[in-house]
Amino acid sequence: MKLETNIEGVLFYKSEPVKKVFLAEFFEISPDDLDSALLNLGESLKERGMQLASTDTTVQMVTSSEISDTIEKLRKDDLSKTIGKAGSETLAIILYRGPLTRAEIDSVRGVNSTFIIRNLMVRGLVERRPNPRDSRSFLYAITPSLLNHLGIKNKEELPEFSEIMDSLDQFESENNPANKDGSTLVQ
Repeated sequence: MKLETNIEGVLFYKSEPVKKVFLAEFFEISPDDLDSALLNLGESLKERGMQLASTDTTVQMVTSSEISDTIEKLRKDDLSKTIGKAGSETLAIILYRGPLTRAEIDSVRGVNSTFIIRNLMVRGLVERRPNPRDSRSFLYAITPSLLNHLGIKNKEELPEFSEIMDSLDQFESENNPANKDGSTLVQ
């Protein structure tokens, strides 16, 4: 399979900015070869609804500006629907345990949460922040808009917040073999 096809797959799967250094290392190619492959991929995407958005250090596959009207119509349609069970579950995890990385959310849910998180971000309920522990990932946290919607000033005002946090800490401590010292998995 062509390098461009593999890069396209990785960018689609990640659905967030990916460091060019990571791509070069992952595919075991030089930065020049990566630039060439990204140029070829960008050209092949022109006839489709996608394009590459690049900075000096990152690249992301995004929808083409030429289909912005279509995407806006879809966004409005998405916003008119409820967030559903998966959205509620993901939002609760972020509310009580956030900020968290997508991998940490996926670990709790047991499934890939990329599109659920995107849906929550589009609605302004969740925001993405730089991860100070790992520059290759992001943290997902609740927004002031969500707190306002819930009628609270901070997450500690959530119903039974202390009791739920204590239960979660105890559960993680008892059920995580890598956690022998009793500390929590997610802070």
